[in-house]
Amino acid sequence: MTMKLYNFFRSGTSHRLRIALNLKGLSYDYVAVDLRNEEHLGAAFKAINPQGLVPALVVDDLVLVQSPAIIEWLEERYPTPALLPADPEKRARVRALAAIVGCDIHPINNRRILEYLRKTLGCDEAAINAWCATWITSGFEALEKMLADDKQRGGFCFGHAPTLADIYLVPQLESARRFKVDLTPFPNIVAVDKACAELAAFAKAAPSLQPDAAA
Repeated sequence: MTMKLYNFFRSGTSHRLRIALNLKGLSYDYVAVDLRNEEHLGAAFKAINPQGLVPALVVDDLVLVQSPAIIEWLEERYPTPALLPADPEKRARVRALAAIVGCDIHPINNRRILEYLRKTLGCDEAAINAWCATWITSGFEALEKMLADDKQRGGFCFGHAPTLADIYLVPQLESARRFKVDLTPFPNIVAVDKACAELAAFAKAAPSLQPDAAA
């Protein structure tokens, strides 16, 4: 079985998928899709993903798109190590933590939204940073409280090992720093990020270490 990951080093959704693949111990061929040159909008990539968004995971003749769907497929196809707890209520909590990032923060701060703000609405970089900080801070406030309230939690978002929630959170922290968000009010979130950074699966997935980062 051959896996090809079409992704961009700085894309949060690509970053989360790299982490998931690494946690599962799966090797893949890295295929860079340069969003800076709008390569994702070209015919070659749209033949793979008609939506023109990264990431896409090609497994032999199977094409998978949308990072939540791909990560769910990985969890079902390669269940060990598990990214979700066995207990249904605990699974719901981990999914909720992930969804704060995946549904409420990331979609309104991703590249195509920011390009619309820049090119159509004429926003400058200060306005862009303020926009991103508003929604990242709002989501992080909720996440921080949920982490603080969980007295059974270890060093990660849930329990004592990384889960789906950490896979979503770490790339969002990368984005938060890029947009100059003040992380001082979020000590639990920062501590989780530090714990994850000590694991090879997270460290190897970092944007700065990807082949296209230096381009």
